[in-house]
Amino acid sequence: MGETRVDLLHLLEDLRDAYPGSLEETIITEIVANSLDSGARRIRFIPEAAQTSLTVVDDGTGMHRKELIRYHDLATSAKTRGHGIGFAGVGIKLSLLICEEVITETRRQARQIATRWFLAGRHKAPWKWMPPLGLVGDRGTAVKLKLQNGLSPLLDAGFIEATLRRCYGPLLDPAFDEVLRTRYPEGVVFDVNGSVLEKEPCRDGEVSRLAVCLARKRKPSVLGYLVRTETPLDEEAQGIAVSTFGKVIKRGWDWLGVTPSTPDRIGGMIEAPDLSATLTLNKGDFIRAGSRGALFLAYRKAIQEAVLRQFTQWGDTREPTDAVRRRSIRPLERDLEQVLGELSEEFPLLASLVERKAGGQKPLPIGPRGENREGQAFVTASVVTGVGQGEEDSMEPASALDPNRPLEQPREVPGPGLDPPGRMPVPGKTGRQRPMRYGLELRFESHPDDPELGRLIESAVVINQAHPAYRRAVASRSEGYHIALCVALAVAQFAAEPKESRTFVTTFMTRWGEALEGSRPGTQRRR
Repeated sequence: MGETRVDLLHLLEDLRDAYPGSLEETIITEIVANSLDSGARRIRFIPEAAQTSLTVVDDGTGMHRKELIRYHDLATSAKTRGHGIGFAGVGIKLSLLICEEVITETRRQARQIATRWFLAGRHKAPWKWMPPLGLVGDRGTAVKLKLQNGLSPLLDAGFIEATLRRCYGPLLDPAFDEVLRTRYPEGVVFDVNGSVLEKEPCRDGEVSRLAVCLARKRKPSVLGYLVRTETPLDEEAQGIAVSTFGKVIKRGWDWLGVTPSTPDRIGGMIEAPDLSATLTLNKGDFIRAGSRGALFLAYRKAIQEAVLRQFTQWGDTREPTDAVRRRSIRPLERDLEQVLGELSEEFPLLASLVERKAGGQKPLPIGPRGENREGQAFVTASVVTGVGQGEEDSMEPASALDPNRPLEQPREVPGPGLDPPGRMPVPGKTGRQRPMRYGLELRFESHPDDPELGRLIESAVVINQAHPAYRRAVASRSEGYHIALCVALAVAQFAAEPKESRTFVTTFMTRWGEALEGSRPGTQRRR
């Protein structure tokens, strides 16, 4: 009989490489995430250079004996998707790579227990029970990292503070207190070496508030701000950071799919608690497929509209690089949107790629087939400027159509049967279907080393114009057919299961071909 063995060292190194930041930053970020998931209100960092150790203590709920035993297993977690921002205690497990030992002490109710854990080789990470050191008060968990390197950044209080402000910015900015109050009703306090980190609002350059509200609700479910400066920002401050439950998930312009004409002079931060349900397993990115992907795309589109509106006010929008091509290709985009709309009942996830206008085409369902799709929840995107401290509780977002509408002007609440502009559908269980506002986009980029004809990135299909097949299509004047095939192949991965992808491509191309018959003289095109 054989035995399956695990190369723990190799597994931990692969896990480390899955995170974009340094190993020390990842350890701090994940330890804090698990403390917040346990309900901690105060998290203390105690670096001790003389002992080459870092101790992190929280006042969360602590762990039972069985939970502490499972805590030492690399591939187990008691967390539920959408209810936390930590990933299986990965911060502690990665610390085994740079620590001589890890001491974990926890107290829940009257029971206080502790363990000692270390990496003994490529295949062994033994741990054993030990008497508690008295690191925890009435409740909570403490971890003491005995570091191998006396010059480790984890012993530097300045590095710890900078990491907390960069990775948990919304928790240290009073502008986000309103949207995070539901998750952290008493707030969160960070204590580094006996000094409490004070909250600091953004004061750099010209700041504009941004809010995304659920329909017919006064309080925003997404809050944020954009900042524009006259001189280039630091590289890590450029672009927009998006966070959920206070933890920054992505940074820059790529995740949003929108870039201003001066990307090095504009930054910002957005907090969206509801996006925690769309996080990937390692909580380092957002899911972009399935029903959770549809939720992310809907919120992303709402944020896009609000951000673009502010760019327009600033006169900082990016002009298209090839306006002639965009005008010539727009009719083809409309044809492809129509085909996707017709296929949406068979493949419901296509809803997030098709534009819908008020009073126009039929509403599209989002969710599994056969499920009750009577209604959706919706969000309204708007940019709010000039909101001072103390006004946030009563803040009402400006009109989605008129960004210059004064803040004190009351917003008209639509009655039954009315579809206000700017509404974005989000998968939900109650309410009724509403029109969608986001649609398919075609982009052309050159990727000579990419064997794919095209790829679906967010709600845009990127056509690889460096592919030999594309060049042949242009030479033979069959570019339209090539683009349609690229869209079918790219969208198939999003809209259908792998075993149904061929059926989807065949059906898509058939419907696209039939659309030509509806455009002949004397016939009426299907709408």
